[in-house]
Amino acid sequence: MFKKRENVHEIEEGDLLSPKFDNDGLIPVITTCNKTKEILMHGYMNVEALKLTIESEEAHYWSRSRKSIWHKGKTSGFVQKVTEIRIDDDQDAVWLTVDIGEGSSCHVGYRSCFYRSVPLGKIDNARQIKMNFKEKEKKFDPKKVYKGQPNPTKV
Repeated sequence: MFKKRENVHEIEEGDLLSPKFDNDGLIPVITTCNKTKEILMHGYMNVEALKLTIESEEAHYWSRSRKSIWHKGKTSGFVQKVTEIRIDDDQDAVWLTVDIGEGSSCHVGYRSCFYRSVPLGKIDNARQIKMNFKEKEKKFDPKKVYKGQPNPTKV
């Protein structure tokens, strides 16, 4: 399905998909909302997840903590319907544009996983950096949606 990576010119200027997966067999993915253009999340795909995403037109990722394919929204109901897939110049990063309707992409319950802002300016090493919440309300209660399921992330 994916072309073997043979030379830089074909990878950077060619029209055949030749994704570069890292030593763990993963490629990073950034996912944005097709309506608002906001970044919803960052994740990873392995070969199988990328194939499933292309074929089903719904986002599938590789869960590094669970070591398994994860069909985004299968549990929460907020499936990411893919409207476009792009790959960067050297084909080692994927950009998905998705439709989540009025749903959410964050397992914590917010619309976007990027719901906090880091203040800019001089850092005082004696103090911890306090972030600002950009999203004030959650779209769903993760305790209700994911009850009985393992925590989607490891600390």
